[in-house]
Amino acid sequence: MRISQLLSKRSIIANLNAQDKKGVIDELALAVSKTTKVPVKELATVLLEREQLGSTGIGGGIAIPHGKLDSVHSIIVGFGLSRKGVEYESLDNKPVHIFFLLLTPENSTGGHLKVLAQISKLLKMDQFKKGLIAAQSVDDIYDIIMDQDEDF
Repeated sequence: MRISQLLSKRSIIANLNAQDKKGVIDELALAVSKTTKVPVKELATVLLEREQLGSTGIGGGIAIPHGKLDSVHSIIVGFGLSRKGVEYESLDNKPVHIFFLLLTPENSTGGHLKVLAQISKLLKMDQFKKGLIAAQSVDDIYDIIMDQDEDF
């Protein structure tokens, strides 16, 4: 399986408008809700509850908000890009520009961890991150992810 198989172009935001963590989560939840039957409020709530356990801002301008829901029946990936950066309580206290959102079924432990590992692997590649930040459109972002994505 590949990240690109779990990511719909409709769940990619090429230019987030949000100014804070809650705004980013609300925007991403809205985009992802368009590809599922799960209400946006339910998606945002589970993501914000996960953030209360500890920030998913991992440093280096990256955050991977994630959560598990009974009402999600397959793994869902979303993506958002903030040109200005968002204060996100990251480990390095720097603004976040790249957001990968991950939602998994409540009982999906192995799949959840595999997808997180694959996203982390992609984000360790400087060219990949630079390409995402330079991307001008949803199609650009999707193509960059498709080009670098590998089976996991």
